[in-house]
Amino acid sequence: MVAKRIIPCLDVKDGVVVKGINFEGLKEVGDAVDMGVKYSRDGADELVYLDISATQEGRNTFVDLVGRIALGINIPFTVGGGIHSLDDASRLLDAGADKISINSAAIANPDLIGQIAGKYGNQFVVVAIDAKMVDGVWRATTHGGKRMTDVELFSWAREAQERGAGEILFTSMDHDGTRNGYACEAYAQLSDILSIPVIASGGAGSIDHIVDVLNEGKADAALAASIFHYGQIPIPELKQALSARGINVRL
Repeated sequence: MVAKRIIPCLDVKDGVVVKGINFEGLKEVGDAVDMGVKYSRDGADELVYLDISATQEGRNTFVDLVGRIALGINIPFTVGGGIHSLDDASRLLDAGADKISINSAAIANPDLIGQIAGKYGNQFVVVAIDAKMVDGVWRATTHGGKRMTDVELFSWAREAQERGAGEILFTSMDHDGTRNGYACEAYAQLSDILSIPVIASGGAGSIDHIVDVLNEGKADAALAASIFHYGQIPIPELKQALSARGINVRL
């Protein structure tokens, strides 16, 4: 059985890790490199760094910062934000990122998924989807949650897989930062229709929430930010608790 992964997410704005609620009210949390080093030492399986203002501000992702992160940690990390082309992805992978995550650019240009996967392999491509429930339908957003689209979550995730995505990272905007639990039903449905791993993001507030999304939600990985950034649940303690409940994790 493949081990479930625990993935801290570090939202980065201007080189500093920030956190908000429902993508709003951002507050500075700490240094992006220092926090990555700590999580690596604490036993995180992977890290995700998202340059959350890159797409809105129309600039490229933080290549120099990625290089410093790569020198400081010894676990895989994914980088997203401001990736609009194969060249953008190449710069990040060359700087030391293990995977790249595309979101707004993939919706605007779905061919980009296949272009990156065709050169580097599916395992290097994570398609991130930030979605919000609208009239009973999960609708994808772009530009850091600022723009609503008509793209439906499940059909888009399936298309992304067919185009070459190696993983889907779905964040529920309705749950993000609330610490009230994940959208488990949506993750279970995604896992049922896809053959690639699903990373759950948005809503972690307790160990029980993570247990629920890995079991009931059938997610392959649980991504969280606030509970790790503010020391609410140390990663070693979380993994011991998950193992005690029969969830296969790397200790």
